[in-house]
Amino acid sequence: MVSQHIHEAPTAATTANNIVASSPARSVFAIARLAIGWTFLWAFLDKLFGLGFATTAESAWVNGGSPTEGFLAQATSGPLAGFYQSFAGAVWADWLFMLGLLGIGLAFLLGIGMRIGAASGALLLVLMWSAALPPENNPFMDDHLIMALTMVGLALIHAGDTAGLGRWWSNLSIVRHYPVLR
Repeated sequence: MVSQHIHEAPTAATTANNIVASSPARSVFAIARLAIGWTFLWAFLDKLFGLGFATTAESAWVNGGSPTEGFLAQATSGPLAGFYQSFAGAVWADWLFMLGLLGIGLAFLLGIGMRIGAASGALLLVLMWSAALPPENNPFMDDHLIMALTMVGLALIHAGDTAGLGRWWSNLSIVRHYPVLR
């Protein structure tokens, strides 16, 4: 006889502790988290030092270049282009952008502060998406929006607990007191 429990939905208590219980799935999500973290940290390092990928050494932030000027002044398009161009190269924009890249990258690489990292990363990606409307290959969807959704999903499933410091982080008293820090 088949158990009657097979067709019942998991209880809140069951899902609260095992959002994603499959070890292979958690490994894939951890790899995705690390890849996204590295993407943000790499962008920070390349813009800081001009490692020759997206940023030349002459344009590096440490050499007086602006990490926001090139994109905001030249790559913006669509209805919000003028808005973004108005602060291209502004010191405050450079600092916010670079601190965002560093903080988001570290949060995802370490698996700590994933909620703030995901919210900040999703916001940054949506802003970058809106700076170049419409996308080249689709009426509205592009990789910025897909990565933003992925980041939020990874935070929701506590992806930082696998191959990261998320579980340790979540046990800190300040994080237990302020769950937004999770």
